[in-house]
Amino acid sequence: MAPEPKNFDTLTENMPEKAESSNDVSLLELLIVIGRRKKFLAGSTLAVAALTLIVTLLLPKSYTATTSVLPPQQNSNFSAALLSQVGNLGALGSLAGSSLGLKNPADLPIALLKSRSVEDAMIQRFDLMKLYKEKKLSDARKALEKHTSIESNIKDGIIRIEIEDRSPQRASEMANAYVDEYRKLSAHLAITEAGQRRLFFEQQLVDAKNNLAGAEEALKASQQKSGMIQLDSQAKALIESVAALRAQIVAKEVQIKSLSLSETPSNPDILMAREQLSALQSQLRQLGGTQSGEDSDLIVPRGKIPEAGMEYVRKLRDVKYNELIFELLAKQFELAKLDEAREGAVIQVVDPAVVPDKKSFPRISLIVPAVTFIWVLLAVSGILFLEGIRRAGERPEDYRRLQAFKAIWQRDPRNS
Repeated sequence: MAPEPKNFDTLTENMPEKAESSNDVSLLELLIVIGRRKKFLAGSTLAVAALTLIVTLLLPKSYTATTSVLPPQQNSNFSAALLSQVGNLGALGSLAGSSLGLKNPADLPIALLKSRSVEDAMIQRFDLMKLYKEKKLSDARKALEKHTSIESNIKDGIIRIEIEDRSPQRASEMANAYVDEYRKLSAHLAITEAGQRRLFFEQQLVDAKNNLAGAEEALKASQQKSGMIQLDSQAKALIESVAALRAQIVAKEVQIKSLSLSETPSNPDILMAREQLSALQSQLRQLGGTQSGEDSDLIVPRGKIPEAGMEYVRKLRDVKYNELIFELLAKQFELAKLDEAREGAVIQVVDPAVVPDKKSFPRISLIVPAVTFIWVLLAVSGILFLEGIRRAGERPEDYRRLQAFKAIWQRDPRNS
């Protein structure tokens, strides 16, 4: 008769002691040790997987909504194109080409989206202190930041605003509200070159308007005093030339001041502007005029201008000068406003947030396999560890080491 087959446990228990006493542990031995506990390993793994699944299903669900926006693009050619259409604006024309752009156009919008002003507006708009159960506004901001992700993709430059919330409807509303709050904030800030130029030219325009009004009043008083209505054509042309030169000088000074807001004194544009200013001042001196208009001695045939009309000539020249300055600044101010309005509206929503139809947390397909895998590793490690302790107790040399190890940890700390 053939011998009866022996089961797996009987075979492993009757293995030669030589193999057990060997210091080298083979892979086959490890598999045999694990095989002895296969029922425990399989049962506990299934139990952990089932428990993890139940816990995952009971966890609160979260949804993520995403809004994609295109950041403002720095473009300095718009003003230059308009300048060529509105006419000759003198030395101020080159101001439209300057730029205060950042290395990455998305840096500034992201900083504003993460600003305290925008976060506070979001907290107030959606009553997030109550939603996040926070009593302090600073803690509500931190909670909002944990549920918010605002990043820019380096490849396409698009800003993505992600909001995680337990309500899919509220998540989409909050993602879209971030764009609205950004637009409200940027509308009150001079964050672009056009905004800075608008503020600068606005103040200059107010001063020029006041100067023009004063010059017109002075001319009116001179007319009433001298009774002069018209001038000789040669004198009138000379007066207009001097007024134009003075206007260009002031415009060049305004250009230098505007460039100084964002550039260093050694900038090539500033150096060139200073050279042009020096040339204009030299031309004005050749005509016998001064930039201030005081004590000027124009090269005019005095025989053709009555002595009583000299004061009128000076007043008329001041009016012409202030009219040119006012016209130049008014055009620049309008261009700056157009640039500011255009750049403020450039931020475009590529993909508005929609109500998400799938939860982003918890993800059963990731959590259950991950927890199960970790448990298998821990269970196998525990089986091998216990087997190592059992074998150490069977070998005299390892047994003495094990007892010494236990004695170290059981020693009274006071006697150490």
